[in-house]
Amino acid sequence: MARLQDKRRHSSFSLLPLGLLNFFIYGTMVIFAAFFQLYLQDIGMDKLEIGSLMAIGPLISLLAHPFWRYLGDRRQNPRAVLLAMMLGLLIMGHMMFKVNTFTMLYLTMILLYFFLSPLLSQSNTLILGYTVGTENQFGTYRIWGSLGWTFIALAAGPIIDSIGHNGISLLFSVTLMLAIGATLLLPSIQQSSQTPWLSGRELSRALQNKYLLAFVIFSMLVAIPNAMNSIFMPLFMTDLGGSKLAVGGAVFLSTVFELLAFILLDRFLKRKLSYLLACITIVSLLFAIRWDLMSEATHPIQIMLIQLLHSVTFGGFFYVGTKLITLLLPRPLRSAGQAVYAFAASGLAGVIAGFWGGWLFQNFGSVVMYRSGVALTLIGALGFAAIWYQVRHHGYSPKIGRDEQ
Repeated sequence: MARLQDKRRHSSFSLLPLGLLNFFIYGTMVIFAAFFQLYLQDIGMDKLEIGSLMAIGPLISLLAHPFWRYLGDRRQNPRAVLLAMMLGLLIMGHMMFKVNTFTMLYLTMILLYFFLSPLLSQSNTLILGYTVGTENQFGTYRIWGSLGWTFIALAAGPIIDSIGHNGISLLFSVTLMLAIGATLLLPSIQQSSQTPWLSGRELSRALQNKYLLAFVIFSMLVAIPNAMNSIFMPLFMTDLGGSKLAVGGAVFLSTVFELLAFILLDRFLKRKLSYLLACITIVSLLFAIRWDLMSEATHPIQIMLIQLLHSVTFGGFFYVGTKLITLLLPRPLRSAGQAVYAFAASGLAGVIAGFWGGWLFQNFGSVVMYRSGVALTLIGALGFAAIWYQVRHHGYSPKIGRDEQ
C-alpha cells in the first residue's frame, strides 16, 4: 500500500519538476554546445585549439560514465547523484570562465566534461525511476528536453549579443541553477540502474561480427563530418559576419522539426534489414549534399536554411543506425553492439572531428573542411550500399553461438 501511494505521489507531484528538469538540463547543454566555441574564439584561441578542447569530451566520458554508473548503483539514489553532478558542473563551469591560461583551461575542461558528459544519461535514469509504474510516459519528458534545447538556443543569442561573451557564463550558470532547483523539488527516490554491466566477453563477441564491424566503421566516417559541423558551424557563421542571434537561430532551425522527424520515422519505417540499409545509404547521401551546400555558403542566412536538413539527416542517421544494430546481432549481444556503435559514432568520431576539423579549418579554411566531410560521407555511403548489396543478394541472419541460445 505504501508503495502504491508512493507511485501515486510521484505521478501527480513530479510531472512539472521533471519536465522543468529536462528543459533546463538540455538548455544548459545547448548553451555549451552552441556558444562555448564563440567564447573561446573571443578570448583569442584559434580553430585548432578550440577543436582540441572540444575533442576531449568523448575521451573523458569513457571514464566518467562508468564512475557515475557505479556511484549510482552504490547509492541507489539517482536524484542525489544527479545533484552532485550538477553542483560539480556548476563549480567547474564557474572556474572555466575565470582561468586565463591554456593549460588551466584544458585541465578545467577535463573536470567539466567529467560532470557534463554523463548528465543526460543520469537524468534519463532519474526520469525512468519516477515514471515506471505510473501513467506518465518517458517520451513526454524527452519532449520537454527538446523544447529546452530549441528555445533556449534561440533566446540565448540576443542575450549574448547584448551582454558580450560574459553572457555565456551567466546563462550557463543560471540555466544550470534552475535545473538544480527543479531537482530539489522532486521527492527522494531509491533506485539502482536496471541495465546490467557489459562484460568484455560480450563486447569481444559483438566485434567478431564482420557485418557489425563494417557498419560501425562506415557509420563513424559519416558521423565525423556531422561532429565537425556541430563544433565549427558557430565559428563559420561568425566568420561570415553572423551574430550570436544567427547562431541561436541556426541551432533552433536544426532541431525544431526533430521531434516530427522521429515520429514519422517510428511510424513509417519498416523493420527489415535490407530496407533500413537502403534508408541509411540515402540519408548518408543527403548528408553529403548538406556538407557540399555548407562548403558553398557565403552568408549566415544560407547556413540557417541548410540547418533545416539536420532533422532529416542527423535524426534519420542515428535512428536507423540504432535500429540496424538490433537486426545485425542476436539479442544477447545487442547491448554490446549499441555500446560499440555509440562509442564509434558519438565518441571516437567526436575526438577525430575536433582535432582533424580544427586542423583543416585553421590551415585551409571552412571550404576544405566541409569538402573533406563530403568525401568521408560518400565513402560511408558506398560502404552502406555494399553491405545492402551483400544482404540483398546473399541474405543475412545473425549467428547465435551455443552459449547465447
